[in-house]
Amino acid sequence: MIGWALERTLEDDLTVAALRMALELRRPAPGLVHHSDRGSQYASGDYTDLLKAHGCQSSMSHKASPWENAGCESWMKTLKYEKGYRQEYRDLAEARASIGQFIDKVYNQKRLHSALGYRPPVEFEQALAASSVVEVCAGAAHTARGARGKGKAAARATVRRR
Repeated sequence: MIGWALERTLEDDLTVAALRMALELRRPAPGLVHHSDRGSQYASGDYTDLLKAHGCQSSMSHKASPWENAGCESWMKTLKYEKGYRQEYRDLAEARASIGQFIDKVYNQKRLHSALGYRPPVEFEQALAASSVVEVCAGAAHTARGARGKGKAAARATVRRR
């Protein structure tokens, strides 16, 4: 998980913020393939303009083909289970801090992923540093539960090397 954002609603600004974070942290070469589901926030002008400005090629799942974005859907299931359903947050700032710590210290650094040869994402990415094919997977879902049980919207943009 490279870029992420958390807000109370799912607007295109949220997904743009997650994408911007991923692009700034990794600075991929032009030609990056960005794959997402068919959500309207990924087809918005601001989002597609940001992709184009960084030389990225957009790819969207086919209609009624949720398995095409299975890696991102699996990530959202993990986040909901680990940080959303097990914990209540006093406010959005506490949720952001907790989720950020989980992403940076647990999910990316320690969590073993079967799809990555049972290695954590950081180790996998280091092993593929020489690869020239990069894919970005994006998606959004309601994740963190607040003190009143209200869902928050989260967006992610994950830079993965193939």
